[in-house]
Amino acid sequence: MKNYKNKLQKLAFLGLSLIIFLGASAQVKYTSKNNLTLTVSGTSTLHDWDMKSSQGSFEGVFTLNAAGAITAVSGISFTTAAESLKSGHDAMDKNAYKALKTDKSKTITFTSTSATVTSLGATDYVVKANGKLTIAGATLDAEVSATCKVKADKTIYVMGSKKISMKDFAMAPPTFMMGTIKTGNDVTLKFDLNLSK
Repeated sequence: MKNYKNKLQKLAFLGLSLIIFLGASAQVKYTSKNNLTLTVSGTSTLHDWDMKSSQGSFEGVFTLNAAGAITAVSGISFTTAAESLKSGHDAMDKNAYKALKTDKSKTITFTSTSATVTSLGATDYVVKANGKLTIAGATLDAEVSATCKVKADKTIYVMGSKKISMKDFAMAPPTFMMGTIKTGNDVTLKFDLNLSK
Protein backbone atom coordinates (compact mmCIF):
# COMPACT_ATOMS: atom_id res chain seq x y z
CA MET A 1 0.00 0.00 0.00
CA LYS A 2 2.87 2.33 0.88
CA ASN A 3 4.58 1.63 -2.46
CA TYR A 4 1.29 2.33 -4.24
CA LYS A 5 1.00 5.71 -2.52
CA ASN A 6 4.60 6.53 -3.39
CA LYS A 7 3.94 5.73 -7.04
CA LEU A 8 0.85 7.92 -7.03
CA GLN A 9 2.81 10.77 -5.46
CA LYS A 10 5.55 10.42 -8.09
CA LEU A 11 3.01 10.36 -10.90
CA ALA A 12 1.27 13.43 -9.47
CA PHE A 13 4.61 15.23 -9.19
CA LEU A 14 5.55 14.35 -12.76
CA GLY A 15 2.15 15.48 -13.98
CA LEU A 16 2.42 18.77 -12.11
CA SER A 17 5.96 19.30 -13.42
CA LEU A 18 4.73 18.68 -16.98
CA ILE A 19 1.87 21.16 -16.56
CA ILE A 20 4.28 23.78 -15.18
CA PHE A 21 6.73 23.14 -18.02
CA LEU A 22 4.06 23.38 -20.68
CA GLY A 23 2.67 26.49 -19.08
CA ALA A 24 6.12 28.06 -18.92
CA SER A 25 6.55 28.19 -22.68
CA ALA A 26 4.21 28.35 -25.64
CA GLN A 27 4.63 28.20 -29.39
CA VAL A 28 2.69 30.92 -31.16
CA LYS A 29 2.32 31.38 -34.91
CA TYR A 30 2.78 34.99 -35.99
CA THR A 31 1.84 36.17 -39.48
CA SER A 32 1.80 39.28 -41.63
CA LYS A 33 -0.07 39.89 -44.87
CA ASN A 34 0.71 43.01 -46.92
CA ASN A 35 1.68 44.84 -43.73
CA LEU A 36 5.29 45.54 -44.58
CA THR A 37 7.77 47.75 -46.37
CA LEU A 38 10.22 46.01 -48.69
CA THR A 39 12.93 48.05 -50.41
CA VAL A 40 15.56 46.95 -52.91
CA SER A 41 18.36 49.53 -53.15
CA GLY A 42 21.17 49.64 -55.68
CA THR A 43 23.60 51.83 -57.57
CA SER A 44 24.16 52.78 -61.19
CA THR A 45 26.59 54.83 -63.22
CA LEU A 46 24.01 57.67 -63.12
CA HIS A 47 22.49 57.58 -59.61
CA ASP A 48 21.38 55.32 -56.77
CA TRP A 49 17.95 53.73 -57.10
CA ASP A 50 15.20 52.08 -55.03
CA MET A 51 12.34 49.72 -55.77
CA LYS A 52 9.63 49.34 -53.12
CA SER A 53 6.78 47.00 -52.30
CA SER A 54 4.18 46.80 -49.54
CA GLN A 55 3.02 43.32 -50.58
CA GLY A 56 4.07 39.97 -49.21
CA SER A 57 3.25 37.32 -46.65
CA PHE A 58 5.22 36.11 -43.63
CA GLU A 59 4.71 33.41 -41.06
CA GLY A 60 6.85 32.05 -38.26
CA VAL A 61 6.48 30.14 -35.00
CA PHE A 62 7.76 32.03 -31.95
CA THR A 63 8.38 30.22 -28.66
CA LEU A 64 7.57 32.48 -25.71
CA ASN A 65 8.33 31.79 -22.06
CA ALA A 66 6.01 32.57 -19.14
CA ALA A 67 7.28 36.15 -19.03
CA GLY A 68 6.48 36.63 -22.73
CA ALA A 69 10.13 36.65 -23.83
CA ILE A 70 11.08 35.11 -27.18
CA THR A 71 13.27 32.04 -26.64
CA ALA A 72 13.17 30.44 -30.10
CA VAL A 73 11.88 30.95 -33.64
CA SER A 74 11.16 28.29 -36.28
CA GLY A 75 9.22 27.72 -39.48
CA ILE A 76 9.96 31.13 -40.98
CA SER A 77 8.67 31.66 -44.50
CA PHE A 78 8.34 34.82 -46.57
CA THR A 79 6.99 35.35 -50.08
CA THR A 80 6.51 38.45 -52.21
CA ALA A 81 5.57 38.89 -55.85
CA ALA A 82 8.64 40.12 -57.74
CA GLU A 83 6.55 42.48 -59.88
CA SER A 84 5.11 44.16 -56.79
CA LEU A 85 8.46 45.99 -56.57
CA LYS A 86 8.10 49.44 -58.16
CA SER A 87 10.62 52.21 -58.79
CA GLY A 88 8.19 54.82 -60.10
CA HIS A 89 9.78 54.55 -63.57
CA ASP A 90 8.19 52.10 -66.00
CA ALA A 91 11.34 51.62 -68.10
CA MET A 92 13.40 50.77 -65.03
CA ASP A 93 10.74 48.39 -63.74
CA LYS A 94 10.60 46.61 -67.09
CA ASN A 95 14.36 46.03 -67.15
CA ALA A 96 14.39 45.00 -63.50
CA TYR A 97 11.65 42.42 -64.11
CA LYS A 98 13.66 41.07 -67.04
CA ALA A 99 16.67 40.65 -64.73
CA LEU A 100 14.40 38.99 -62.13
CA LYS A 101 13.06 36.66 -64.86
CA THR A 102 9.50 37.33 -63.76
CA ASP A 103 8.12 35.71 -66.91
CA LYS A 104 9.06 32.37 -65.30
CA SER A 105 9.82 33.17 -61.66
CA LYS A 106 6.96 35.15 -60.16
CA THR A 107 8.06 35.30 -56.54
CA ILE A 108 10.95 36.04 -54.20
CA THR A 109 10.93 33.64 -51.24
CA PHE A 110 12.85 32.78 -48.09
CA THR A 111 12.31 29.62 -46.03
CA SER A 112 14.26 28.98 -42.85
CA THR A 113 15.96 25.72 -41.90
CA SER A 114 17.19 26.95 -38.50
CA ALA A 115 17.26 30.12 -36.43
CA THR A 116 18.89 31.53 -33.30
CA VAL A 117 17.57 34.18 -30.93
CA THR A 118 19.71 36.61 -28.91
CA SER A 119 18.06 38.81 -26.30
CA LEU A 120 18.99 42.49 -26.25
CA GLY A 121 16.76 43.33 -23.30
CA ALA A 122 13.23 42.89 -22.03
CA THR A 123 11.52 43.38 -25.40
CA ASP A 124 14.29 43.44 -28.04
CA TYR A 125 15.95 40.54 -29.84
CA VAL A 126 18.18 39.63 -32.76
CA VAL A 127 17.05 36.67 -34.87
CA LYS A 128 19.50 35.05 -37.29
CA ALA A 129 17.77 32.66 -39.66
CA ASN A 130 19.55 30.27 -42.01
CA GLY A 131 17.61 28.93 -44.94
CA LYS A 132 16.91 29.00 -48.65
CA LEU A 133 16.54 32.29 -50.56
CA THR A 134 15.01 32.10 -54.04
CA ILE A 135 15.37 35.00 -56.48
CA ALA A 136 14.94 34.86 -60.27
CA GLY A 137 14.39 31.11 -60.06
CA ALA A 138 17.74 30.43 -58.36
CA THR A 139 17.84 29.09 -54.79
CA LEU A 140 20.85 29.63 -52.54
CA ASP A 141 21.70 29.10 -48.89
CA ALA A 142 21.43 32.40 -47.04
CA GLU A 143 21.54 33.88 -43.56
CA VAL A 144 19.07 36.67 -42.86
CA SER A 145 19.44 38.74 -39.70
CA ALA A 146 16.68 40.89 -38.19
CA THR A 147 15.93 42.79 -35.02
CA CYS A 148 12.60 42.10 -33.33
CA LYS A 149 10.70 44.19 -30.80
CA VAL A 150 7.74 42.86 -28.82
CA LYS A 151 5.23 45.68 -28.43
CA ALA A 152 2.83 46.26 -25.53
CA ASP A 153 -0.06 44.82 -27.57
CA LYS A 154 2.02 41.61 -28.13
CA THR A 155 2.56 42.29 -31.83
CA ILE A 156 6.15 41.98 -33.03
CA TYR A 157 7.95 44.58 -35.14
CA VAL A 158 10.71 43.14 -37.36
CA MET A 159 13.39 45.07 -39.23
CA GLY A 160 16.45 43.90 -41.15
CA SER A 161 18.46 43.91 -44.34
CA LYS A 162 20.35 41.52 -46.60
CA LYS A 163 23.06 42.32 -49.15
CA ILE A 164 22.67 40.33 -52.36
CA SER A 165 24.91 39.75 -55.37
CA MET A 166 22.82 39.57 -58.55
CA LYS A 167 25.45 37.40 -60.25
CA ASP A 168 25.17 34.81 -57.46
CA PHE A 169 21.57 34.34 -58.56
CA ALA A 170 22.55 34.25 -62.25
CA MET A 171 20.99 37.66 -62.82
CA ALA A 172 22.40 40.15 -65.32
CA PRO A 173 22.46 43.64 -63.73
CA PRO A 174 19.96 45.80 -65.69
CA THR A 175 21.15 48.47 -68.12
CA PHE A 176 19.34 51.53 -69.47
CA MET A 177 19.59 54.03 -72.31
CA MET A 178 21.01 51.54 -74.81
CA GLY A 179 23.50 50.26 -72.26
CA THR A 180 24.98 53.67 -71.41
CA ILE A 181 23.66 53.46 -67.84
CA LYS A 182 24.65 50.33 -65.92
CA THR A 183 23.55 49.17 -62.50
CA GLY A 184 25.92 47.76 -59.92
CA ASN A 185 25.98 44.05 -59.18
CA ASP A 186 25.23 44.33 -55.47
CA VAL A 187 21.83 45.31 -54.10
CA THR A 188 20.51 45.59 -50.54
CA LEU A 189 17.16 44.15 -49.58
CA LYS A 190 15.66 46.02 -46.59
CA PHE A 191 12.48 44.99 -44.83
CA ASP A 192 10.30 45.97 -41.92
CA LEU A 193 7.01 44.37 -41.00
CA ASN A 194 4.51 44.01 -38.20
CA LEU A 195 3.55 40.52 -37.05
CA SER A 196 0.42 39.52 -35.18
CA LYS A 197 -1.02 36.28 -33.81
